[in-house]
Amino acid sequence: MPIPTEVVGSLPRPTYLQKALVDYDAGKITYDDLFAAQDQAAKDSIERMEATGSPLVTDGEQRASSFATYPIIDTLGGAGLADNLKADGQYFAIFDDGHHRQLPRLISGPLKYRTYASDYFKKSKPYATRGMKQAVIAPSMLYLLYPLNGEVEGYSKDQFVEDLVKECEKDIRKCFEAGAQRVSIDFTEGRLASKNDPRNPWTGANLLKTFVDLNNKVLDRFTAEERKNIGIHACPGGDCDSVHSYDVDYHKLLPSMFQMNAGYFLIQLASEKDKEKVYKEIGETIRRDADGVKQVAFIGVVNPLDPKVESPEEICEALLTASKYIPKDQLGATDDCGFSPFSIDVKPKHGSPDLARDIAFQKIANRIKGVKLASDKLGI
Repeated sequence: MPIPTEVVGSLPRPTYLQKALVDYDAGKITYDDLFAAQDQAAKDSIERMEATGSPLVTDGEQRASSFATYPIIDTLGGAGLADNLKADGQYFAIFDDGHHRQLPRLISGPLKYRTYASDYFKKSKPYATRGMKQAVIAPSMLYLLYPLNGEVEGYSKDQFVEDLVKECEKDIRKCFEAGAQRVSIDFTEGRLASKNDPRNPWTGANLLKTFVDLNNKVLDRFTAEERKNIGIHACPGGDCDSVHSYDVDYHKLLPSMFQMNAGYFLIQLASEKDKEKVYKEIGETIRRDADGVKQVAFIGVVNPLDPKVESPEEICEALLTASKYIPKDQLGATDDCGFSPFSIDVKPKHGSPDLARDIAFQKIANRIKGVKLASDKLGI
């Protein structure tokens, strides 16, 4: 069996879609107008991803506000925010270029999703002629909706966590029921949890173990057979061609990350300075038996933040090097991150979202070719 490979999830939204989102928030167009733009972009995403030869495709999250906020708001401008949420929550991340992304704040219970990832999946599935996967948000990210130091009146943190786990489980199950072959859980807050940035208090609150335990509460509700197709995605962020936790040594995350009982992991590595150090630690810490499932490490071989397109030969070489440290039957390939996790993303290093979108498909196509080269050389 060749080295498995799959995309993380998101793609740059075309300029016309980003304009439609801004116009919708400003009241200049109707929801039907916005839906038409999202639908056009989703169809185009699937068709172009299928043309790359990707074994699994996505709609590029063209219908989602962001990888983190899709369950609770319709747009990054705040449309659809529930009455029990306020827009003035804590920062999710402060990026290296100085911009930030902010989460809502829970002011009353219960926590309930407004939108499930499967709602988007069902709308896009008719455009696909091959298998699809779907990305969902981790409970550990939405844990940050609850005030870091304080209580929500009449709604304890324990009750919040119970509701959160139920909603996250439901999100995953509904994706499988809708026909998703794989579901990956975005866990970009994992590396960020060890940053200890004084501007962003939650990053210094030693939450990594809390996050891992919380994510396992969701994973433990699935059988080993189901968890083979449930993944975890980890990276140092990727928004407006910037990162939020690249300076955090991977060693602070990796041993803990593999304690989550997921079947596979999508791990940023193409942009890492000392790749072999990380390959080695992955090989030493990945588990062959994670509560009944063998874990597979999909290493990042494509950097979505860099306009330079990696050649198939470069991708092949990265996989050959990784195979010296990671067992071949536990090795896969992916992109470092989603190409645009947030719906409004100007992609400054690329020149425009439209050019970044074209480059993304070139990178995906070369990843497929590079994986085939490496598989042939390794005889698998």
